[in-house]
Amino acid sequence: MREPISDQILAAAGGLFYSEGIRAVGIDRIIEEAKVAKATLYRHFPSKDHLVAAYLQDRHERVVRSLREALNATAAPRDQVRVIFERLFEKADSPEFRGCAFALAVAEHGDSERVVSVARTHKKAVSDIFRAIISKAELGPDQTAAHLSLLYEGALATVAVGRDPTAVLVARDCALSVFDAAILRDRTS
Repeated sequence: MREPISDQILAAAGGLFYSEGIRAVGIDRIIEEAKVAKATLYRHFPSKDHLVAAYLQDRHERVVRSLREALNATAAPRDQVRVIFERLFEKADSPEFRGCAFALAVAEHGDSERVVSVARTHKKAVSDIFRAIISKAELGPDQTAAHLSLLYEGALATVAVGRDPTAVLVARDCALSVFDAAILRDRTS
């Protein structure tokens, strides 16, 4: 069974946007890569802005699904934190990895409220996942989830700039230390 045309366009555009940059990739290049007519592309995506937002929305859904799979891989909250960072390391250890697609998109296309909105939604969803882990660990209200989220985001940015995926493992170790400190603080209060 053939994939829907909109998925075919998104796959082509997404690959190009992530690997080469949004501004560097023109509509004609996407049309060529997706093997569709210009009218077909515009029937599914009325503008490049719509296409970029759809690419980010699709990526958001895939990343959140992957994070939830990491949560399902183990029941213990500390192990969930570890697995999230280790899976990020596996992705970052690829030559194609360029860092956070959402940060890259906002850096290039930040004048688009549509793009910024999807990126903000994504960042909130990632933070919510860390908040859920902290809640499951029954830790008191503090900044632990924000710290974990910031370490995750920082690892993405550090790998994007430094091209060294071991930064994710350093962030993992820091995240586990933050988690352990929160557990200890909760037990002694």
